[in-house]
Amino acid sequence: METCLLIHGFTGGVHEIEPLADYLKVEGFGTVTFTLSGHGGSRGDMRRAGRREWIASAEKELLALLDGQAAVHLIGFSTGALIAARLAALHKARIASITMLSAPVFPLHPPAIARTLMQPKMIGLYLRNLFAVPPQAAREFYRIVDESLEWYEEAEAPALIVQGTKDHLVKPRSADYLGNHLGSTDKTVLMLPRSGHLVCHSEDRTELFDAVLKHLRGASAGRGTQASTGPRPEEAKFVTS
Repeated sequence: METCLLIHGFTGGVHEIEPLADYLKVEGFGTVTFTLSGHGGSRGDMRRAGRREWIASAEKELLALLDGQAAVHLIGFSTGALIAARLAALHKARIASITMLSAPVFPLHPPAIARTLMQPKMIGLYLRNLFAVPPQAAREFYRIVDESLEWYEEAEAPALIVQGTKDHLVKPRSADYLGNHLGSTDKTVLMLPRSGHLVCHSEDRTELFDAVLKHLRGASAGRGTQASTGPRPEEAKFVTS
């Protein structure tokens, strides 16, 4: 059974990607979710764990999986997508595919985020997190965003990039940037017209889940073909849905 490692976002948790994990289990994939270092506890926990600890905790999960199988599919949501790109760059030969959901290549700046989160429909979803995040953790978020610009060209696994056009935290042009800068020769950009940031809980989730499943199966088939015939040069495939 092939396995997917799913990585949640900054200040979030497993609930952000749990619907997708459950769907993939039904479709025959193994799935592993976990809580990033510093998350799921107190403000002090978040203050003590920065971007390096976030990446290290995800890499620990990945290495544990790679101890028992040849390759793993990476699925990252929001900041988890940036972490997935870093792992894909570090462990190129062992990453079967990468799926990047709502990746904050170009996040909205704090004033714009605050204006959005003060809308009545958003308050219940995000107000608690808004006041729970220590300033140190917020700085670490912007640092990983800046550093991630140096990682994308080294992420060479087949890639699916997903972005909601109604995202209140990430500028939609983030998806186009990834489509142009990821090192993969096989990448697809999927824009979800009814989705905000939480794409796994959106009205477009059925389309999203089907696209992820197709991507995983295609990447798996491609690895099987490559293993039997050997690597060959390919033209870049960049498809926008």
